[in-house]
Amino acid sequence: MTAIETPVLSRARSQVLDAGIGLGEAELVEVLRLPDDQLEPLLTLAHEVRMRWCGPEVEVEGIISLKTGGCPEDCHFCSQSGQFSSPVRSAWLDVPSLVEAAKQTAKTGATEFCIVAAVRGPDQRLMSQVAEGVKAIRAEVDIQIACSLGMLDQAQVDQLVAIGVHRYNHNLETARSYFDRVVTTHTWQERVQTLRLVAAAGLEVCCGGIIGMGESLEQRAEFAVQLADLRPDEVPMNFLNPRPGTPFAGLPVLAGRDALRTIAAFRLAMPRTILRFAGGRELTLGDLGARQGMLGGINAVIVGNYLTTLGRPAQSDIELLAELKMPIKALSTTL
Repeated sequence: MTAIETPVLSRARSQVLDAGIGLGEAELVEVLRLPDDQLEPLLTLAHEVRMRWCGPEVEVEGIISLKTGGCPEDCHFCSQSGQFSSPVRSAWLDVPSLVEAAKQTAKTGATEFCIVAAVRGPDQRLMSQVAEGVKAIRAEVDIQIACSLGMLDQAQVDQLVAIGVHRYNHNLETARSYFDRVVTTHTWQERVQTLRLVAAAGLEVCCGGIIGMGESLEQRAEFAVQLADLRPDEVPMNFLNPRPGTPFAGLPVLAGRDALRTIAAFRLAMPRTILRFAGGRELTLGDLGARQGMLGGINAVIVGNYLTTLGRPAQSDIELLAELKMPIKALSTTL
């Protein structure tokens, strides 16, 4: 502990680092309002919390879009919505391409491969293709398979369990109080219902969102606490990359220091959760920010490209982890 540590960081050291209990909403607002000269102590504490309650290992994941574009929902950040004039067009990926993508992901050292589809929820065609793809991948690649297919019913959850899917991603995107500013074609509660079905079925829950969509600091704190209440296994941390043709195309890119404060705040809200670097980090943080994030609470990364935007080269992330002496989580520990 340093002499200049602020009261909220002192409380966090006692409550989160020592006892493993996440901060509440009011304290997280204090964290998000810390001045720039407190950013380094904040990141240092968040890293200490990560190391104590999660350890040094980093989980590496690749993602692939099975069905791109043409989504009927109006998520205002998303270039895959069929309601906006964005340049993304509808397309399907075949099973051999899925298998090849999984192979390339595994070569990076990744232990997780996520199949994503731009849909409100899967129809029978999509569920059949996912089942075929998972079977083919499992026959050729030693990797865990996750899915992100929108909102599910009980029968679809049961089918994913039966074919061996290990984790399901369904982001809440933002705080409940801000959700209708981001999406109007479905509700926050509908998303929560899918997450509850997934958790009850024994699948790992992956649930995060996007920071920098015009929400207030209070709503970022609200969002962190709402995520913590769901007890997700993993929280992907995306930062808005404003996409042409979407309602959020004109929003400013989040400042790097605000992104780092948010990462640390989420770590102090969820000391035991996997926090994963996801979309937008390259634009918001750059190479230096990637290093600071890994030393400020992050303990998982998506390598390579995202669904409709470019990411960092996979090798760059692998080399950074080696430099920081953060081992890639072994597949055997995730089985």
